[in-house]
Amino acid sequence: MRTSTAATMAEKILARHAGLDHVRVGDIVVAKVDFAMVHDARAPNTIRMVNKMGASRLPFASKTAWVLDHFSPPPTVEAAQGHTAMRQFAEEHGSVLYDIGDGICHQVMPEGGHLTCGDLIVGTDTHSVTYGAFNAFGTGIEGTDVTAVMSTGKVWLRVPESVRVNIHGRLQPGVWAKDITLYMLGRFGAEGLNYRAIEYVGSAVSAMEIDDRMTLANHAAELGAKAALLEADHKTFAWLARHGAKPPQAVTADEGATYADRFEIDASQLAPQVARKHAVDDIVAACEVVGQKINFALIGTCTNGRLDDIRQAAAILKGQRIAKGVRMIITPASRQIYLAAAREGLIEALTEAGASVEAAGCGTCVGITKHLIPGDREVVISSANRNFQGRLGNHDADIWLGSAATVAASALTGRITDPRTVPGGQWEASHV
Repeated sequence: MRTSTAATMAEKILARHAGLDHVRVGDIVVAKVDFAMVHDARAPNTIRMVNKMGASRLPFASKTAWVLDHFSPPPTVEAAQGHTAMRQFAEEHGSVLYDIGDGICHQVMPEGGHLTCGDLIVGTDTHSVTYGAFNAFGTGIEGTDVTAVMSTGKVWLRVPESVRVNIHGRLQPGVWAKDITLYMLGRFGAEGLNYRAIEYVGSAVSAMEIDDRMTLANHAAELGAKAALLEADHKTFAWLARHGAKPPQAVTADEGATYADRFEIDASQLAPQVARKHAVDDIVAACEVVGQKINFALIGTCTNGRLDDIRQAAAILKGQRIAKGVRMIITPASRQIYLAAAREGLIEALTEAGASVEAAGCGTCVGITKHLIPGDREVVISSANRNFQGRLGNHDADIWLGSAATVAASALTGRITDPRTVPGGQWEASHV
């Protein structure tokens, strides 16, 4: 039986928000929420529940963001009507609204200054774990649960076990956080860390820029994690300050905190990784499958649609042309990222290389907007977080996953390619 009050990051945040001195794994707590998010794929359930409950007063609605990103732009009349309802709701209740093209929920939430270190953030998406990149406890809830949050400002949670992952060493040029997350999926399996809070620490994590840290936290959803938390540092504080976040209340784990497990990863030994068709945890090094022909390349999504991902692609494709017969789509994660990429000339470089650049949103990743439907037996390599069969609208097509650099290198050659083997593939974020 645990008697020590030494706590993990997750335990500290949940205890603070539940008004308790400490919590234990397995405790059910009712915790105050700092900010909530609901996107358009779950908003109908939220609105339906508000109407069913007759909840005329929603005091926490002003601290809830409504994001139109999955059905963006709306592919059906029903989706368009859903967006109209969201706009009306946000106007009526004083909620924050991010409209079509503003960006993906997990990007606009931190960009909008809606979270900071030590916060408890809930959203209607499993990838709400992304907010842990900022030393916050971010987790997914259902659309109906948001109604209760808007009514009370609180949510109930079971305190999760924590696992501590120490990533030490230095990532080699051309190897990215995406490769770490894919390696972890190969090691632990999809949902291998179910309902656990992952603490990512170590010199390799500290060396990462914020874009890569967000990728690291984001992919914890595929591991089944309840949350994924990184320690805060000067990079965290500076990024949050630039985006107007409230003062941080950073948390670190106590020495002597209890963990369900501890793991070590030597980042210096990692090569670019890919997930093979239909399984996020069927992982091999990219160099092992270099003969695999591809037909479509996608860079974007809440996992790898940030500015450094677009820079990775441009470093490889600037002045080049993608392989004959290959189609390529770039989807920035937000309008801010799109504009920054345009100012740097990245949009021009990628367009001249043969890629098509879309407005910010999730629709391509999930296959909702039908902008990327591969033909039978065609192969897609994507920087997205999932490659389930049929995800892009065709059960007879194959989807592979890799970093933005791996996707760009593969688009250039027409076959899955280790980005380190092509010019520009060893670009590093520190060179900006």
